Amino acid sequence: MASRSVTRMIEYIKSNRRIRFVLASAVILLLLGIVIAIFLGTWIRLFIDHELVLRPGSMTFEWWARPPVRPFVKVYVYNVTNADEFLNNGSKPILDELGPYVYSEEWEKINITDNENGTLSFHYKRTYTFQPEMSNGMDDDAVVVPNIPMLSATSQSKHAARFLRLAMASIMDILKIKPFVEVSVGQLLWGYEDPLLKLAKDVVPKEQKLPYEEFGLFYGKNGTSPDVVTMFTGATDMTRYGIVDRYNMRDRLPHWTTDQCNSVAGSDGSIFPPHITANDTLRVYDKDLCRLLPLRYLETVESSAGVEGYRFTPPEDVFANDEHNKCFCPAGPPCAPDGLFNVSLCQYDSPIMLSFPHFYLADPSLREAVEGISPPVPEKHRLYIDVQPEMGIAMRARARIQINLAVSQVLDIKQVANFPDIVFPILWFEEGIDELPERVSSLLRLATRVPGVARAALAGGLCALGAALVLLAVTCLIRSSHRQSTLRLEAHVVAKPPPPKTPSKESAYELNSRR
Repeated sequence: MASRSVTRMIEYIKSNRRIRFVLASAVILLLLGIVIAIFLGTWIRLFIDHELVLRPGSMTFEWWARPPVRPFVKVYVYNVTNADEFLNNGSKPILDELGPYVYSEEWEKINITDNENGTLSFHYKRTYTFQPEMSNGMDDDAVVVPNIPMLSATSQSKHAARFLRLAMASIMDILKIKPFVEVSVGQLLWGYEDPLLKLAKDVVPKEQKLPYEEFGLFYGKNGTSPDVVTMFTGATDMTRYGIVDRYNMRDRLPHWTTDQCNSVAGSDGSIFPPHITANDTLRVYDKDLCRLLPLRYLETVESSAGVEGYRFTPPEDVFANDEHNKCFCPAGPPCAPDGLFNVSLCQYDSPIMLSFPHFYLADPSLREAVEGISPPVPEKHRLYIDVQPEMGIAMRARARIQINLAVSQVLDIKQVANFPDIVFPILWFEEGIDELPERVSSLLRLATRVPGVARAALAGGLCALGAALVLLAVTCLIRSSHRQSTLRLEAHVVAKPPPPKTPSKESAYELNSRR
């Protein structure tokens, strides 16, 4: 019986060791599950940041340099149908919105230089191709529009000496220049020979000459841009990933009154610093806009490929005539009306005003000054970009801008003496992409969905396994405790001495006989 108790004691000791091992394993699994739940998201973010950096030869670099998308540009032209009545009788201009005229676009970044300070320098190359099957008309359609070179020149001469205005009127008489011109849609966009520009080329001093020989609202954009753009790669600071560092070797614009308004530190609209929240303000820089355009969260959207994104759009007061835009009015009041942005300083003093299409978010009186423009509809005329927040990649975009000409009446120039002060809409366009290619969308889905599922599965699985092991260990402890009680009882029985033996009657009789 004693040997049996010793055996059971040895088994108990071994069982206790196994329980300790199970408990230790359970604690390790629980701790590992907690660590994964807390830190896996951070580790995944670090991995994403590492993969996003624009390193020559990497997949993200190739997509950035030659985007696997085919953007489009849709152009809507305001054709003036009563030019003579407007000039001679003072009638409201009647506009007929024609279009869209659709152009596909190919983007590419060329002459890329990898700098030592975590930036890349490059040139944009864009190629536009007219798509007649997607358009409502051909780009050789004739349209009547304000003569922008002429009206720019007359408006600029308003405060010049009177004899200069009279001389300008005589020159325009000789050249037979009129306030309205009939050109094709393609000429209006990509350029046509203008007699005033041709004259300026011959008589204006070299240092004052315009850098183009033809006039077109998109002149010089179809091809390689001469501008040198320097952008952060994210190698040294992911919070500046995709942000412009310098434009033509300048980190500031020279036009506005404060450094903040002159800043070019914005995205080009294709990539943004990753890990975006709904409270962030994104900023886009475009040379033609002549400023940073702030974008704020509007709503959460989902692409047709099932990738969730945040929609960002300009705030309603982005072009407001108020204190926070005062820096964009260096000449002082009067400044541009609500909803218009004066880019004349970036357009060689041509009185170009930008707005959103149909004067969306602008003073209603601007739209009411003409006939033929319907009230703006946010879904059709709002500018927005859908961004995948974790990766900072633009999934869908609509850059919608209207080009207007701010005409000033000049009585001394007879050709425009009846042309009143008016903001004359010329055209509006939208540029953007509908969807990313499937291979890009698949990677976005993988990068955005799998980490959350993996973290939940790993953390939950490890914690569940750890809890199960703890439960097993507790059960074993209870059984072991019961065995220990049994062993102690048996040990007590073995150790107790046997009771003294009582002599029988026969033994006592034999003892007495011997005596």
